[in-house]
Amino acid sequence: MEQTSALGLDIGHKRIGVAGCDRLGLLATGLTTLKHTSFQDVVAQLAALARERQVQVLVVGLPYTMNGEVGKQARRVQSFARRLSEALNLPVEYVDERLTSFQAEQMLLSEGRSPSRHKGLIDRKAAAIILQQWLDQRVSPRSRQSAPLPDTVSGDPE
Repeated sequence: MEQTSALGLDIGHKRIGVAGCDRLGLLATGLTTLKHTSFQDVVAQLAALARERQVQVLVVGLPYTMNGEVGKQARRVQSFARRLSEALNLPVEYVDERLTSFQAEQMLLSEGRSPSRHKGLIDRKAAAIILQQWLDQRVSPRSRQSAPLPDTVSGDPE
């Protein structure tokens, strides 16, 4: 297994949860939460993280509908991710992010924290879950075969 440095992104309307992985590419950890101020600000912050961590790929959570379909939100995320990919000159890979925010909220509750008071932390934890799924798929060929995801999703919003 080759080593890869990746950033996991949970892209939402207001915030972007960001996660990174260890040098071996085995463990994902939440790093920060970015606010959607402007696209240029987001790019500048992610570019700094990418340089610092020598990132080779962006792993983006794609919010499929519960039926597994590509909906409006998934197309919006994919469009934003493509723009990030071009601006940062990094490839993007997608991971099914259904229920990652719910999982992150449950983690907070188990820690005795209020999800409503820790939205940024939820976003970071969700990004870590997304990145961990991707890392686990790279380690286990069986995982890759059982849950294939397209590299791209057709249909950009106009």
